[in-house]
Amino acid sequence: MSVTDAICAEISATTGQAFSLDAETQVGGGCINASARFRGRCGREFFVKRNAADKLDMFEAEAEGLQALAGARAIRVPAVVCVGKVGTEAFIVMEHIEFGRGDAGSQQRLGKELAALHRHTASRYGWHRDNTIGATPQINTQTSGWVEFLRDQRLGYQLQRAETKGAKAGLLKKGRRLLDGLDYYFEAYRPEASLLHGDLWSGNYAFDSENAPIIFDPAVYFGDREFDMAMTELFGGFQPSFYMAYERAWPLDSGYVRRKGLYKLYHILNHFNLFGGAYADQAESMLDELLHCLP
Repeated sequence: MSVTDAICAEISATTGQAFSLDAETQVGGGCINASARFRGRCGREFFVKRNAADKLDMFEAEAEGLQALAGARAIRVPAVVCVGKVGTEAFIVMEHIEFGRGDAGSQQRLGKELAALHRHTASRYGWHRDNTIGATPQINTQTSGWVEFLRDQRLGYQLQRAETKGAKAGLLKKGRRLLDGLDYYFEAYRPEASLLHGDLWSGNYAFDSENAPIIFDPAVYFGDREFDMAMTELFGGFQPSFYMAYERAWPLDSGYVRRKGLYKLYHILNHFNLFGGAYADQAESMLDELLHCLP
């Protein structure tokens, strides 16, 4: 039995309806997994991602993350059908959603629904399991202190990886100085532990055929909601109406302007660790700005 046949058999077993493949169409846009749309002879369609068998844990974490987001009942996410491993490959199967272009109110709805998602909170930061940010492990050991979590499991962890990836001594030295001074940014601010998408850039949201927002490819954990908002600013793709709607639903703390650089830095360090190149210079420039703010 081929891997494709085995995936179809798992879809049949999970849904309780026989699924026989009529067409498989490759889907581009990702650099980590091979993605395809499976269309059955019955007309049903599914979205399938595949990778090496040792990536099963990554897909299992993604499935749990999508289920956690869905459980908040705040914003649409793809429904998970099944996750598994066949021979040398791991896979995750989700419902296939036909994307639309959105209408004049779609960005506003995205902002409002993201704020509603962030209203779902926990007593501790982190999550019950680790997952990935891109292809990088993301450590989510639960803690009661946000600064501790940010220092050890976000910025500090990425800096450790950057050292193994050959980052220059100057960048690493500045990074350690920032970690030592993190408390300054949180002297009068203790964020709630909000349910986060975790990797919310423009490539990880869309609108369905009825113009409703959808978010996907999450890196879920409970943390400062400013982390999600900072990521939306990093690479663009979100309209002013998105931010206005979010602010109306749940205004950000005034200190966000100072802190968002910390959260952007996490993602830029991760991009250096994944792709190298000019991301090191960008990270060092961000560190210079953040260090300039310290007393």
